[in-house]
Parts: sequence; C-alpha cells; structure tokens
Amino acid sequence: MSFDIDLTVRRGERVIGTAFRSEARSTVLVGHSGAGKTSVLMMIAGLLRPSCGHIRIAGRTLYDEAAAVDLPPQHRRAGVVFQEPRLFPHLSVRKNLLYGAADASAVARIAATLEIAPLLDRWPRSLSGGEARRVAIGRALLSDPAFLLLDEPLASLDRTRREEAMQEIERLRDDMRLPMLIVTHDPEEAERLGQHIVRM
Repeated sequence: MSFDIDLTVRRGERVIGTAFRSEARSTVLVGHSGAGKTSVLMMIAGLLRPSCGHIRIAGRTLYDEAAAVDLPPQHRRAGVVFQEPRLFPHLSVRKNLLYGAADASAVARIAATLEIAPLLDRWPRSLSGGEARRVAIGRALLSDPAFLLLDEPLASLDRTRREEAMQEIERLRDDMRLPMLIVTHDPEEAERLGQHIVRM
C-alpha cells in the first residue's frame, strides 16, 4: 500500500501541485478551500490531466509525463467518492450499487458491511445525507478498486451524521485493507482519519 505522487497542473495563471510519498493505509490531504486538494484527487483519478509529474500507487504507474504513461480513468482502478454522492436518481439503491459492479454477488456483503441492506429498495431522494454517502462508498467498493479516493466525505453532514460517517471511514480504513486518500479542509478530521497527513 503506497502512494508516490508528484504532480503539477496549470490552471490559467495558477499552478497547483504537491509531492508526497506515503506507506500509510489512509493518507489525508488537508488545506484551506481553494488550495487545490480536489484537483490533486481528480488528477490521481485520471479526470484532470497534470502538466507534469507522476502518479504511482502500490508500485503501479498510472501517470508519468516523462515516460509518456497516462492510463485512462477506467484502467486506474480508483474507487472515487465525490463530495456530492452523485447517485442516479432514477435507480434504486440496489441498482445504484450494481452500476459498474465488478461482482454483482458482492452487493449483499458490501451492503451488510456498510449497514445499508435495509435501504436497497429505496430511491436516492428518500435517503439522508449520511445514507447516500454510504451508498456512494458501496458503489465505489463494488467496482473492485485498487485504492479509494474520498473528496470531503464529511461535508454537509450534521454533527450526528458526521460522527457516523467518520466511524464508517475508520472502519473501512481498518477492515478493507485498501489504500485510501482523503481530501478535507478540517484539521480535526485529518488528525482522526489520517495515518499520514499532507498539508497543502
């Protein structure tokens, strides 16, 4: 489990970049709003092209400008959970989980792990913010990811739901054995969730 990241992207006159190595199970990018944390996450996922640098995760090169390597997003095996859950409103929770699932038979196991089994026949509009976020995490896990990217996973949650989501992420970190990169602007979240903290 390792992240070896050295990235720069130019957005007009602005330059965003970071460089770090981490062997931790959970690495947190923390910094104020506008520091470029989400841009870094999008570059790792392959949704934003860096200007230069490299991305290596668990010994696998996803991007290397000097070596002309740039794997498309679908070949990076990133499980991405965006700041907004982005569930399909016209699909039930079960069908949202099945969308892009590498193994449909794993839905019951993941639903049990995330405690969303009672929600499988509900529609996204009927879910609380915390429930929707757990469904989004489940969908990411069912894609058989090599690593997880979570963008502000606790944003817009009230105190109770925030604590529930924090515990869920801690459980994922400790039980799923997947390298995880978490973006947050909250130093308290960073200290609690991160085994390695990168400040931007």
